[in-house]
Amino acid sequence: MTIALVTTGGTIVSQFAADTGLAAARLGGAELLGALGRFGPVGPVEVVDALKVSSPQIGLQDWCALQRTVAALLARPDIAGVVITHGTATMEETAWFLDLTLAADKPVVLTGAQRNASEPDSDGPRNLYNALGVCAAARPLGAGVMVALNDSVHAAREVAKTQTLNVETFQSGLWGALGQVRAGRVVFHRQPLRRLHVPLRDAPLPAVPIVPMYVGATRALVDAAVAGGAQGLVVEAIASGHVNQSLQDGILDALAAGVPVVVATRIPHGGTRVGYSFPGASHHLVAGGAVLSEDLSPWKARILLMLALQQGWRTPAALQGLFADDRVPAVESGPPA
Repeated sequence: MTIALVTTGGTIVSQFAADTGLAAARLGGAELLGALGRFGPVGPVEVVDALKVSSPQIGLQDWCALQRTVAALLARPDIAGVVITHGTATMEETAWFLDLTLAADKPVVLTGAQRNASEPDSDGPRNLYNALGVCAAARPLGAGVMVALNDSVHAAREVAKTQTLNVETFQSGLWGALGQVRAGRVVFHRQPLRRLHVPLRDAPLPAVPIVPMYVGATRALVDAAVAGGAQGLVVEAIASGHVNQSLQDGILDALAAGVPVVVATRIPHGGTRVGYSFPGASHHLVAGGAVLSEDLSPWKARILLMLALQQGWRTPAALQGLFADDRVPAVESGPPA
């Protein structure tokens, strides 16, 4: 069976330019595979060079095109799984988007590098070699989309980039990695139990900005987002989902205007909950119709909300079922007209 290698850009395909001394995406999939000979055989690999951009430049249209490319590859009986090379900056977002929208049970593994291909200790070749091995080993696991770097394997829902330079950048918080690669052998310790599938429709993904809470924040960004046509909002709250009075007033007005709001937290672990009564506490936001993101980061909550709104799921009950219980609404109302 063949593994498909889909390249999108990022540090793993970057080299220093002679004129500037700065790294830029230059390599293709064939060149990446050519650097793996010293690690051992990798089996048959089919290369698809889909994009060649840095991950901050990837947009929603790129996500949808990438999803269609990967879905078509997974539908082929001769393809055992897909490895995607990607910049690490937004890798966790792309992984979560693909995990939500791909229905196939074959493995998809994202990998990349913290050190570009020109550096003598580049981590890209080892990461790619390991990702191909993880893809081959994970087929019976049903783990969905994974991220594999620095000898560790992570679930798309839980993984987060935690360090800008260190090769040990991706972590899964309280739950830990799914597995490790030990001297070329892939060892899995657990399966991800919280999985969701939200089909991707042909319609454009709706506009859902993220509004942060910080000391001295006002409702101005909420009002600007609503005035600018936001179809939903994610609030990056503090603690377990709290904001100040000004942001609370803006959020409640947005909800009253029919804009769904999901409240996440900037704190990496612990998630959101109701538990306080002071002005701006999550209790008041939920009472006004907002939905708590549970353990999803603001950027991952945004992805789930975009996909939900594309389906036409807008009510607090439907959205809270998605975020709290991983439950897809029993009746699909269809995308907004």
